[in-house]
This record gives sequence, C-alpha cells and structure tokens, in this order.
Amino acid sequence: MQEKMKELTAFLQYHAKRYYVLDDPEISDYEYDMALRELQALELAYPQWKDPASPTTRVVGQVLEGFESVSHQVPMQSLNDAFSREEIMEFDERVRAALNEPYAYSVEYKIDGLSVSLEYENGLFTRGSTRGDGHVGEDVTQNLKTIGSIPLRLPDSLPYLEVRGEVFIGKENFEKMNQKREKNGEQTFANPRNAAAGSLRQLDPAVAAKRYLDIYIFNIQRVEGKEFTSHTEGLSYLAEQGFKVVPKIAAYDTADKAFERVLEIGRERDSLPFDIDGAVMKVDSLSQRERLGATSKCPRWAIAYKFPAETKKTRLKDIVLQVGRTGAMTPTAILEPVRLAGSTVGRATLHNLDYITEKDIRIGDMVYVRKAGDIIPEIIRVETQDRNGTEIPFVMPEFCPECGERLEREEGETVFRCTGGNCPAQLQRNLEHFASRDAMDIEGLGPAVIEQLLSEGLIHSAADLFALQPEKLTGLERFGEKSAQNLLDALEKAKTQDLSKLLFALGIRLNGQRSSRLLAKAFGSMDALMEQNEESLMAIHEIGEKTAHNVFEYFQNPRNRELIERLKAAGVNMLHQESEDATDRLAGKKFVVTGSFDALSRQELTALIEKNGGMVSGSVSKKTDYLVAGEAAGSKLAKAQELAIPVLGLDELLAMIEE
Repeated sequence: MQEKMKELTAFLQYHAKRYYVLDDPEISDYEYDMALRELQALELAYPQWKDPASPTTRVVGQVLEGFESVSHQVPMQSLNDAFSREEIMEFDERVRAALNEPYAYSVEYKIDGLSVSLEYENGLFTRGSTRGDGHVGEDVTQNLKTIGSIPLRLPDSLPYLEVRGEVFIGKENFEKMNQKREKNGEQTFANPRNAAAGSLRQLDPAVAAKRYLDIYIFNIQRVEGKEFTSHTEGLSYLAEQGFKVVPKIAAYDTADKAFERVLEIGRERDSLPFDIDGAVMKVDSLSQRERLGATSKCPRWAIAYKFPAETKKTRLKDIVLQVGRTGAMTPTAILEPVRLAGSTVGRATLHNLDYITEKDIRIGDMVYVRKAGDIIPEIIRVETQDRNGTEIPFVMPEFCPECGERLEREEGETVFRCTGGNCPAQLQRNLEHFASRDAMDIEGLGPAVIEQLLSEGLIHSAADLFALQPEKLTGLERFGEKSAQNLLDALEKAKTQDLSKLLFALGIRLNGQRSSRLLAKAFGSMDALMEQNEESLMAIHEIGEKTAHNVFEYFQNPRNRELIERLKAAGVNMLHQESEDATDRLAGKKFVVTGSFDALSRQELTALIEKNGGMVSGSVSKKTDYLVAGEAAGSKLAKAQELAIPVLGLDELLAMIEE
C-alpha cells in the first residue's frame, strides 16, 4: 500500500505539471480525478504514509479565521515606472554611470495580477504570503495550495528557497467565471486583476479553489544551497524545478535592443492569454544588481515600462438612457462586444448630451473605446472616415423611458433629469446605493436581488428592507432558508452602522462620504441635523453652499422625513459613534490615494486617513500635501513627481499615524 501511494503521488504530480505548468495534458480530467480519489482513500486508511506534499493537500480544508501577518526578510519592492523611450534611456544612463562596465538587461512581461512570495524548506512548500506593504504581508498558504501550477515539492531539496510570482486569472477563464456569476445573478468582476486579488484573500479556500487562479514566477528572493550569476540563469533553474516561470524571458546587451523587445511585447498584448500592463527591464547580472542597490521603495536595477491605456475600434449599435438614483439620465453606448483591458466590453458611458454633441457621436459609427483607469469603458473618438450615410444622430427624448414623466435640464447643469417622483428605475438605483459597501454595506443585497424584491412587491423603499420576513424570502427564486437568513442577518448588522454611513446611503445630491462624516461629527444625531438651516450647515468647514442647500431641502420633504421615522422605528442607528482609536495626527493635511494595495482597499485607506483627521481628494494639485501610492500608481504619481509632492508608501503613512 505504501508503494501504491508513492506511485499514485508521482503519477498525479507528473500529470498536474503537464496540465497546469506545461499546458500539455496527457490524460483526461476524469482519469486524474479517479487517481486523486484513490489516493485520498489510501491516505485515510494509512495516514502514517501520507506525503506532506501529496496532491491531496490541494483539496480545500476548513475556513480560516483570519490571516496571520508575515514579515518579508527580503522586502517585496515595487518598481519605478517609465512611460516613454526617453525615460528608459535616462534609466540606462544611470545604470551605465554606476557600473562603468558591460551589462545586459533581461526583459519580461509585467503580468497584471497580485504579487506573492512562496517559501520552500528542504524542497517542501511551507508558506505563501501576499506582498502587503512590501515589508509585511498576509499568510495565504492554504489559498495558494489550491493553485495547481504551484509545486508542493521540488526535485532538489534546497535548505531554503523563496521565490516571487504574480497570481492572475487568464482571459478565457475570467470570461468563463463572469458568465457563471451573471447566470447566478451575482455581480461580475470588473477585471481579472481585481478578481485574482479578491480571490486570494478569501478566508474560505473553497472560494479561491473555484476562481481559476494561476501564477507566473518572476524572481528568486532568497536561496540557500545554490548560487546563480544571473537572473535568467536562476529562472531557468526554477523552470527545471517545476515552476511556471514568466515566459519568453531573454537577455539583451544594449538598452536599445531591450527596448525593442519591450515594444514587441506591447504589440503582443492583445494575443496573449493573460493580461499585462507593461514590460519590465532588469539588469541581468546578480552581482551588478548588488552594486546598484535600491531605494527604500524600488530597486535601482529595474524599471517597468507602462503601456498606454488600451484602445479598441468597434461599432456603436445603439444609444440608450440609464436612469440614475437622482433621476440623472446617462446616455450609454451599446457596442459590438470587444475585448478591452481584461474583459469583454459591450457598453460604454457617453457621460451626457454635450459629450455626444461635442464628439459628434452617432448611432452606427465606428468608434474607439478605452477604459478610464482600466475600469470604466468610454468612447474617446469617432472614425468619421468610415461613415456611409446611414449613421443616426442621437436626440434626447422628452420623456423618461422608464416612467414616462417629462425630462428637464436645470440651468447650469449638463444632465437631463427625470421629474417622476415614483420612477421605478430611480428607486432601483437608490436601493443599490443604499445597500452598497460605502453606504449601509448590506452583504447579499445586490442589483439582481433588489430587482427581484421590487418586482415581487416586497419593498417600495429602503425602510421596507428592514421589515422583510424569512417566509416571504424563501418563496423567491434563488432564495433558500440559508440565503434568506444570511440576508436578514446582514440587514440586522446594517442597523448598527454609524450615522455618517446612513447619511451617505440616503443619496442626497452632492452629499458624498466626506461631507456625510463631517455632518455626523458636527451634529451627532439625525434629529439634530434635521433641525438645521442652510446657514448652520454652511458653518461646517468644507460644507459648501450647494451641499448645504440640498441637505436642507432633503429634510424639508415630508416623504423623506417619513422615511427617516420608519428607519428609526425599525431600529436603524441615528447617532454618530466616534471611533475609539481616532486621532488628529493627520489634521490639516490633504492626501490623494492612487494605485492598489494588498493590505487595505482604497476605501479602507481613505477611511483610515479621515479617521486620523486627514482630508482625501481625488486629484493631485499644488494643494496636495502627500500622495499615497500603491501598485500601478500611473498618471497621479507622475503628476505628484512633477509638482514635487511627497510620495508615501502604505508603511510610511502608517508610521506617520503611529508617530
């Protein structure tokens, strides 16, 4: 039996490598699954002979209570970015001046995913962690074990090996996953990078196991028992050990040749089965890297060339109006689907009528589309040379397509608004906003569920949510006893949210998260706030005339006051609860947050800054005191550097708060 278990383990490890690493399977999924099941049965019967790196250890176990912190012995640094050939050549001049001897650059894809560290002791995979702030990350070993392309045991039993890689989701698998989520009424992911990052940080490894996660290894962080002279030599060794190494790495003896490869990678971008957001040039010699050294954030021997936002040409099939929660009509382009920046795009925002008129956008046009910030698709220009006379100019209708009430455009505004007080589309959007993460944060109450509750007549306002009964929910499609109870639990939890969250959730025009926090802090309770006049509201620092007017007008409306009373009667908190660990250490400082952070979401980081007295703005200007920059910081980082504004990493911001 022991020999049989060894044979099955070797068989499964071999075929896992063929499937996950080499992408060249030799047996069917069924054959693999049957062998895995047989090995599981034998390990249950003879646990004393189970290999610690057995393929069965990838099988999902119990839900984690939380992630342990991991201190990185070798910091997981970020890279300086370049956006032009001139910046690449400036980097090369610095390298040449520092080395004063021949050198070569390796060039590789910059995979758009989540950076992780994998640690091996005596050839056995022992721990995997996220990058975090570069110095401290999170232990996500159990989730990483579900990734088939990560070897659990290496052929060479080196005393210690730490490698760095990028976890990602391939383009085809991302589409497959989003199709499943859409079919199940779940919210789809915006792009593969966000999906990969969110999947790896799930406390339930079963979730990560279903998300098609993959990995490419791109660096050796530390090694004992083996020496290498170059980066490319080290990666060749890792490939021999069964790692899925970032493909097509080669070394070039001049910066010009290396940059030619960078441009070639840019041309390959669309045809690759995974997303990239650039290419990386690295000094290949490890001894020369030692001499070049690093700053506190970035190595001096590497640079990332960031490609401009991807643009695609497609046909605009139609223009429809989307009704927002305030009645604002947003024209939306219906496109012939096109693959763009990590996902298939079939719709794009057209902002408002002025935007359509200015760019002369017509139904039937061939248009160029890009994703603003790699998230929101938008049309940037029209290919007028492709017109044949069948294109149709867009005309704003007189009446709302949802409720039939008249559309109006207020003086000085760019948007048309529905005047219908009972517009069903407005109610849908209002409830989506009310339940959103930045508002009442009601988990499980997504657009599909809200639409279902509205169509069944179970809710007509936000207050009705807190009166839902389990027997009404369990009679609906996709609602079993457990899912119904989960939603009711989430609603019960939402009742305890701070007053500032409730104020934002109400959807008062021009009243954002920051002004909601300022109002909650200034007046302490909903009752006190409702009694204020416009002058007393404007007396609050940063509350402008328009916001004060809208807040005042909102609470003068009898329907809105009735909603507040019903929420109060349902047990929803109406008081501001000051956080116990709030400080004024960032008081008077204006921050801009950009890029992505493994340890915190940008919303959490914004809340942290504001909790400690700082202000957060969406754009960099001369009035900005600090830019807090994470991965893929982009244009805001470039603007901050141009204005000589101090740039902080997450660890530096935390140190500022602690001091």
